[in-house]
This record gives sequence, structure tokens and C-alpha cells, in this order.
Amino acid sequence: MLKTPTNPDSWALIYSNRFERFSFGEEHPFNILRYRLTYELLCELGLLDSPGVRVVECPLAPESALTGFHAAGYVATLKEFSLDQTPRANFRYGLGDMENPVFPGVFDWALLGCGGSMEAARLVAEDGVRVAFNMAGGYHHAHAARASGFSYLNDAVVAIQDLVRRGLRVAYVDIDAHHGDGVQEAFYTTDQVLTISLHESGEDFFPHTGFPHELGEGVGYGYSVNLPFRSHSDDLIFEQGFSRVVRPMLKAFRPDILVTQMGVDTLRTDPLTRLEMTTGTIEYAAREFLATGIPWVCLGGGGYDKINVARSWALLWSTIIGIEVPDLLPPGFVSIIRQMGCADRHLRDRPHCAQPNDFARAQELLEKNLAILERRLFPLHAIVPGDCR
Repeated sequence: MLKTPTNPDSWALIYSNRFERFSFGEEHPFNILRYRLTYELLCELGLLDSPGVRVVECPLAPESALTGFHAAGYVATLKEFSLDQTPRANFRYGLGDMENPVFPGVFDWALLGCGGSMEAARLVAEDGVRVAFNMAGGYHHAHAARASGFSYLNDAVVAIQDLVRRGLRVAYVDIDAHHGDGVQEAFYTTDQVLTISLHESGEDFFPHTGFPHELGEGVGYGYSVNLPFRSHSDDLIFEQGFSRVVRPMLKAFRPDILVTQMGVDTLRTDPLTRLEMTTGTIEYAAREFLATGIPWVCLGGGGYDKINVARSWALLWSTIIGIEVPDLLPPGFVSIIRQMGCADRHLRDRPHCAQPNDFARAQELLEKNLAILERRLFPLHAIVPGDCR
């Protein structure tokens, strides 16, 4: 049970200046500068000055918390490599390739992500914070004994395991463009954690998993939910999928805590993905998650255009704390990004619809996947198809 009642006017942002000490490399698509840009934009918009908002220093996770999911040998190797000034590799563990480089302090970098998510979970479960947001979390591809997809330690898994140890039922919803495969792996055989992932189809897209038939195993059957989208899916496709799957599943499962991964690589201008969504999807999802009334641990995630990340997460945070923001970026932030070669002045994306042929194909796959879930999943939870209330 939750130790304290939720305070509806209390929100926590997890952040640290220490994020800037690390780098995946100048040519790597994962740019840590996105966190500072997000923080700067939140400051420029005045979104950290509201009563009830707390900015909390991101702590390091205790190493003892890692081996509830991660293999001890993998953790030891990651730590050893992190201390070595000479680049090293262990491809069995997924370390040292172009995707998951080994850089100075990589272990501390991963511990920060885990520590931030654990602290966000603690603030919600113990202190009664309504929503806690760890922007430097959401590394959903890390497996028990392998780095993957820019992810070294799976902060969501570590934080959720801590919540489960408290006797809480947890729902995890992942809206990143990539399937949350590492989180699914961790909870595939349990009914204490519901995992839902909405993502670009893995048929020809990393990590090539996350299909509707992946429903869990043993007592966990029916508690792993995947809704893949075809490339070029837009906001309307997302909203249909969310309302017809996420909303009824959360209502049926009745979790004590909601954990979400809010990757913004779904945006049409992201360089690594092929979806056609806009910042409107992020605001829509935030409103929906708030409307559940469930105490909420909010994690970051993907997004490989750093200005997109800052804009999207600023809109996410403004929705969380209930503060209206303008459609244009504040002058101070415009000045910052102009020096980086970005001339855009818009905080929100303009509305966008996929081309008719692309939309028709996306709608066709959506209906096919929804039919599978409605036939195989919904009866397990006594959900009536079409009941999206």
C-alpha cells in the first residue's frame, strides 16, 4: 500500500548538472545536451516556479539494487570498463560497439538514470507526490545481461521492482517509438506488473519485437500488451490505439502506481524513426495519464532531435502541473538554439496528417492488431471491446 495519500498539488522534477559530465561521443545520435536544453526551456517558461513544484537532485542508484534484474557479471564488467581510460569491448554483453559505446564514467551515467527513477518512485510511493518526472530515465532496451539501444541499466525495471517489493501493483505504459523490450523481459511471467507498449512495428525496425501475440507467460499471460503501429502512423492513429487499449487496460488492472516511458522519437521530424506524430500526441498522452488519477512516475526516453525533446518534455511538464504555455518559444530559449543553428520559434508542432495512402495502410494494421488484442487479451480482463470510458 502507499504510505501516504497523494497530494494533488505536489510535483517533482528529477535533474542534475552532473548529466553534462558524460558523452556518448560527438557523432552518436544520443546527445545528452537534450537534458540541459529541456531544463533551460522549463526555466524560461517559468514552469519550475509554481507552488508545489520541487526540483530534486538526481541521486546515484545503490549498486545493490541492480542485481534484482541485471546479472552480476554484466554489472561488474560495465563497472570495470567504466574505470578504464582505454576503450574496451565485450560484445557478449553488448558493450563497446557503435550503438553502446564504453566512455569514461559510463557506469556512473547509468547509475544516475537508475537513481533518478528510483527516487521518482520513492517520492510518489512514500512522500505522496502526485507526479515525479525523471527526464534522464526510460532506458527500456537494457536487458538482464546485455546493453542495447543506448541503454546500459534498465532504470524502469529497477524502480518498478522496488515498488513491487513494497507490495504495490504497477502498470507500465511505454509510448516510445521503439518497443520496450527490456521492461517486457523483466515482467513477462508476473501478474503484479502490467506492461503496455505502443511503438513502431518491429517487422523491420529495432528491436524487432513487440507483436500483439507477445502476451506473457505462466501467471503473466495477459499482462504483457503490445500495439505496433505501421510507419507513417500519425496522431489520429495513436489516439485510437491509446483509447482502445491503454485506457480500458488501466481501468481493468487498477494499479497502485503508474509508470510511463515518454519517448518523443515518435515525432515526424525525428531522424531515426518513421512515425508522423506531433507534440500534440505528447500532450494528449499526458492528459490521459493525469485523468486516471493514479499516482504517476514519469520517465524520459528516446528522441534524437534535441530541440524536439526539449519542446515535447516542456509541454509534458506544463500539462502535468496544469500551467498553460504559449505556442511560441520564449525569446531566451530562441537565442540559445539560434546559436546551434535552429531557427524554429514554435513550442508546439503544427497539426499534421499522414498522406491518405499512408494513413489507410496504418489504419489497416491498427485494426488488425486491435482485433487480435480484443479477441485474445480483452476476455482475460473482462473488457468489452469498444468500451473506452
